Amino acid sequence: MTTTPITSTLTDDQKAVTGKALQDTLVDLIDLSLIAKQAHWNVVGRQFRSVHLELDELVSVAREFTDAAAERATAIGVSPDGRAETVAKTANTKGFGEGWTQDTDVVAAVIENLQSVISGLRERVEATESADPVTQDLLIEIVSKLEQLHWMWQAQAV
Repeated sequence: MTTTPITSTLTDDQKAVTGKALQDTLVDLIDLSLIAKQAHWNVVGRQFRSVHLELDELVSVAREFTDAAAERATAIGVSPDGRAETVAKTANTKGFGEGWTQDTDVVAAVIENLQSVISGLRERVEATESADPVTQDLLIEIVSKLEQLHWMWQAQAV
């Protein structure tokens, strides 16, 4: 097995900081998409339809950015690790329970998980500022969209 087939224009230090930021983002987004899918399948209640459809939007956004983060890592010579075991051990999400879940509880769980993911992303935005502005730009784009979704989910909880 080849250990480093992709070289990087970043220094080793820049690559280490950026690679960690991208890996942490990758696992958070993978888990966020899984949480949203679990909720999608199990939501019940008066707002079932709207919550069900909004969960699909969240899954799509998370999956799109998951791929962007993984491909950016690959582009700088960092092998992304999206294996289930890695996600389970390292994601910064809050999780989601099993079984049928009331729509209001789903909304609360999504808000909590989005907040957790956004918090981690904001730290990574700062960490990558000088290490790799290109990656920082990607992370800012992800934060921007997730904060928009966070606002929309919160507006539903009022």
